[in-house]
Amino acid sequence: MAVSRRRFVTSVVAGSALAAASTTELLTTLASPAHAASPPGDVVGKVTVGYQGWFSCPGDSAPIGGWWHWSRDRFQPPSPANTTIVSWPDMREYTRSYPTAYPNLGNGSPATLFSSYDQQTVDTHFRWMQEYGCDTAALQRFNPMGDEGPTRDAMTQKVRSAAERYGRKFYIMYDVTDWLNMQSEIKIDWTTKMSAHTASSAYAQQNGKPVVCIWGFGFSEPSRPFTPGPCLEVVNWFKAQGCYVIGGVPTWWRQGIEDSRPGFLDVYHAFNMISPWMVYRTTTLEGLDSYYNNVNIPDMADCVARGIDYQPCVMPGDLAGGHRRHGDFYWRHIYNMVRLGSQGLYVSMFDEYNEGNQIAKTSETQATTPAGANIRALDEDGVACSSDYYLRITADGGRMLKGQLALTPVRPTQPMLGGPPTGGNLAAGRPASASSQNGPFPASNAVDSNAASYWESGNGGFPHWWQVDLGASHQVGRLVLRLPAGWETRTQTITVLGSTDGGSFATITPAAGFTFDPATGNTVTRTLPTTTARYVRLSIGGNTGWPAGQLAQVEVYAATGGPDTPPTAPSGLTVTGRTATSVSLAWTASTDDTGVSGYQVRQGGTVVATVTGTTATVSGLSPSTGYSFTVTARDTAGNTSAPSNAVTVTTDAPANADLARGRPTAESGHTQSYGSGNVVDGDPNSYWESVNNAFPQWVQVDLGAARTVGRVVLKLPPAAAWATRTQTLAVQGSTDGASFGTLVAAAGRTFNPATGNQVTLTFTAAQTRYLRITVTGNTGWPAGQLAALEVYAS
Repeated sequence: MAVSRRRFVTSVVAGSALAAASTTELLTTLASPAHAASPPGDVVGKVTVGYQGWFSCPGDSAPIGGWWHWSRDRFQPPSPANTTIVSWPDMREYTRSYPTAYPNLGNGSPATLFSSYDQQTVDTHFRWMQEYGCDTAALQRFNPMGDEGPTRDAMTQKVRSAAERYGRKFYIMYDVTDWLNMQSEIKIDWTTKMSAHTASSAYAQQNGKPVVCIWGFGFSEPSRPFTPGPCLEVVNWFKAQGCYVIGGVPTWWRQGIEDSRPGFLDVYHAFNMISPWMVYRTTTLEGLDSYYNNVNIPDMADCVARGIDYQPCVMPGDLAGGHRRHGDFYWRHIYNMVRLGSQGLYVSMFDEYNEGNQIAKTSETQATTPAGANIRALDEDGVACSSDYYLRITADGGRMLKGQLALTPVRPTQPMLGGPPTGGNLAAGRPASASSQNGPFPASNAVDSNAASYWESGNGGFPHWWQVDLGASHQVGRLVLRLPAGWETRTQTITVLGSTDGGSFATITPAAGFTFDPATGNTVTRTLPTTTARYVRLSIGGNTGWPAGQLAQVEVYAATGGPDTPPTAPSGLTVTGRTATSVSLAWTASTDDTGVSGYQVRQGGTVVATVTGTTATVSGLSPSTGYSFTVTARDTAGNTSAPSNAVTVTTDAPANADLARGRPTAESGHTQSYGSGNVVDGDPNSYWESVNNAFPQWVQVDLGAARTVGRVVLKLPPAAAWATRTQTLAVQGSTDGASFGTLVAAAGRTFNPATGNQVTLTFTAAQTRYLRITVTGNTGWPAGQLAALEVYAS
């Protein structure tokens, strides 16, 4: 069994071994947003999630057998005494589950777990990836020559099937931990097993080349004792196979210190993309900012100078360690890496419930967690979070990376959509503000989970006010106020006010004395007249114990009658139009007893448009990209309906764009390192060359969807050394990749360096997804040769 990455933690905190380069100098270098060395593809400009897929249960038919990765002793069921679990999954969407030896959940239901070996599990995970904007999955592959090899082989096929079904991309991410014969065996594994999966339309391509990642070269732990020479040879071998190679490298790769062995810089610089590890390198917001200034900025400068793409690792934080800060830690990490100009994001991890850094749906409360098992749920710091909260943050981060959301250090999404669960404290963890603040006692202290922290206004000058934004309008009916338990008795004169818009406030209860007595826990509870409010403000006119307003905890609860009934779900959602960067939608109106106030268009869990009518246009989208949308309705009380039916749509290609650029390719064969990906990588000097003396030969490109095609441009390298030659070739098209029709009949096409070694062929426009060039002769070389295959609508 592979060693957990969580153990690879250095004792370094950010700043203890910082680069000698001037931060000011590096900031100047990167004053403008960094430009990718590569154009957008399946990893550049995209969100990639690490996918373990390594959980198994008895009875699932996995070759490895037992409770793989759920238990320390995999032949005994997981229990509090035999477990690797630090986070409990939300099990509501799995059709098959497996009983454990854990106590029942807090709600009395049996404690069951999923198996990654069930196709429905993988399908569920990839559906979540589609719904929440996770573009690409990096499928982890540890030493496949050991006992987990057959299970890993099968999991690759399951992931491929799910990725194809849900329009996601995936690639193989080799982890060389404890793989002592890696140098020879990784090549065998690729050529005999994994390379076959690159034929899938779902296999990730970058610059027209299949993506492979190698994680672990240069790490200082004894489990990776490799020297630079063999590692460099492996990187270059994969590049010679026509692959785009990502390096999962140490945090301190550039300096060769701390977690990095010295002498590996040539290895790191050989990668097409560098993805430095960050898990457990820091657990605080300050630490993330320190790494940004002192590590990430110079990392990026080094990559930009060498034409290497930069894909930093971002992490939600260890739930078991209490590092998440109800999403603030994850968002700060994403925000820092997007403002840096990173070429992509690598999220660690999607499904790592046994290491606590998963973003997949997770138990929300102790009601859905084994009772007494000491496993933290998402509300561990007192803030209610929906099970999909970290997927929603990921979706927002992806939109910000792609320029569809303005760069912002403030989380766009709240822990609970529509507010906390009925009956809960509506104010917990919500945004708070105040008229003033004394020293280090901010308004937010009154809505955190610490009864000893408190807000204090400036001294004198009454009245002062404090308020909380509940996130949506609620029918509030009860207020609980607290001061720290040890404080002496005091009475504060408080007026309670409410507002639905944050601008116009009305009095809920007039000024009255609230007496805080340590004999009763310094707690005051007041029943309020039922009032619809989103913003609750406490105006403090006096305090007998201190010349300032003081609050340690403010709790707001819904009226006992419960919230208003939510609207009916919108129906009949349809696509009414689309362009390269927008999609127009329409739907049938919802109904509600208090009136519908508006609608929210959602892409996955992310709100991308808010309107009052029954039509909307979502703009800022990427061309030739698939999107899925739903719509929810909101009423005047702030309640949210169930979602409408989902619609899926692919945006148009940009006008007069090369439809083939960066798309997946295939071929009849190639010689040496001259693979088919070279014809769509945008490099005029790289080229495809078929095997010699074996005409006919062909190369083709998958446009991703059927497109109107009417022109192709074929090129050879422009250098004069490529003397004039005539290739006999035909152009064929297909909508399914199996049955091809002729678009341009076979004829001699002359490539002359005096005219740019370029041939343009126009033909009657046709719907085509797979476009193939078949070569039957070449006067200049006994093989088919192309440096570029460009495809246009007209």
